[in-house]
Amino acid sequence: MTDPTPDAWRAVDRYFADTLVGHDPALEAAVADQNVAGLPAIEVAPVNGKLLHLLARIAGARHVLEIGTLGAYSTIWLARALPDGGRVVTIEAEPAHAAVARANVDRAGVGDRVDIRIGRGADVLPTLDGEPAFDLVFIDADKQSNTIYLDWAARLGHPGTVVVVDNVGRGGAVADPQSTRSDVVGTQRGIEMLRDDPRFDATALQTLDAKGWDGVAIAVLT
Repeated sequence: MTDPTPDAWRAVDRYFADTLVGHDPALEAAVADQNVAGLPAIEVAPVNGKLLHLLARIAGARHVLEIGTLGAYSTIWLARALPDGGRVVTIEAEPAHAAVARANVDRAGVGDRVDIRIGRGADVLPTLDGEPAFDLVFIDADKQSNTIYLDWAARLGHPGTVVVVDNVGRGGAVADPQSTRSDVVGTQRGIEMLRDDPRFDATALQTLDAKGWDGVAIAVLT
C-alpha cells in the first residue's frame, strides 16, 4: 500500500468531492461570503458536510443542535437533511459571524429551519433545557470546552442521539500525551470522556481532506 502524500490525498479528496458532492451554488456562495467577511476558513470540507447531511438522514433527525455556526456552511447541510417541521438550533459566539450565517441560510432557502442563538456555548446550552430532545448534535467550536459540550449533548439528547465532534485529529497532535496546547488537551479530554462516560458509545476516524489532516469522532447516546 502506498503511503499518502499531500498531493495524492488532496487529489483523492477532490475526486470524492467532485464525484459525490458536486457543485452547489448556495454552499459555494456561503463560503465566498464568509471569506469576504473575514471569517476564518475553518468550515468543514465538502465531503464532511455531506457526511453530516447523511448522518442526519440516517438518524431520522428532526431536531439538530450545532455548536459553532461560523458562516453556516455545515448548518445548511444539516438543515437540508430535515423533514418538514424540522429545526436546527445553532450556537454562535460572535454576532458578526451570526449575521453572515443568517444571510447564508436565508439565501440557501433553509432559513425557516434554522434558529441561530448568539452567545458562548457554555452560556447558551443551559437555556435549551426543556426544549424537544435533539436527535443529532454537531460539536465544532472551541476545543477547550469539548467536555462541556459533550455533557450538554448527553443532557439534551436521548438514547440513540448521534453526536459528532469535529477536528479531533489536530494534525496528529492529539496522540501526543506531552502536548500542552489547550486545543489539543481539550480534544484529548473530550476523547477520554467519550471512552469513560457510560452515556456514550463512540469511535473516531482520521481524515485527509480539503482542510488537511484531522479527524472526526462519532458517538451514539446509550
